[in-house]
Amino acid sequence: MRLLVIAVGRLKSGPERDLVERYRERFTDMARKLGFRGLTINEIPESRARDVAARMAEEAAAIATLIPEGALTVALDERGKAIDSAAFARQLGRWRDESIATVVFVIGGADGLSPELRRTIKTVFAFGAMTWPHQLVRIMLMEQIYRAATILAGHPYHRA
Repeated sequence: MRLLVIAVGRLKSGPERDLVERYRERFTDMARKLGFRGLTINEIPESRARDVAARMAEEAAAIATLIPEGALTVALDERGKAIDSAAFARQLGRWRDESIATVVFVIGGADGLSPELRRTIKTVFAFGAMTWPHQLVRIMLMEQIYRAATILAGHPYHRA
């Protein structure tokens, strides 16, 4: 199973980008042994439209072009289901075992995801009820993907 992250906004050089890359590399080191074929991150520039609805629509169109046909798509949004790390790992493991070819995680921009795009996405997870900047959501997602791999591998990284 291949993992794809589509995120609105670009991370500049610095600690945020370094953390994302660190967790991506750690995951990649374990991935093949666990049945994962890689983890790709695609950044989409934030829309410059003046109107919120137009910004959301432009970003949604850009996101949609990057979602492979037949992929399982997961949105990250504060209105989604909050699950713990073990449940997230079990879910990734189930999707892998069901031979899902690609799981796409979508992180919206400052205005969130357009209602039209959200309606097409069946799975929505939240990192709690708080609103997080998309840069932090990306870091948290990458850490949780790596943590899920360690849980699936029986590694002691995850201590509940």
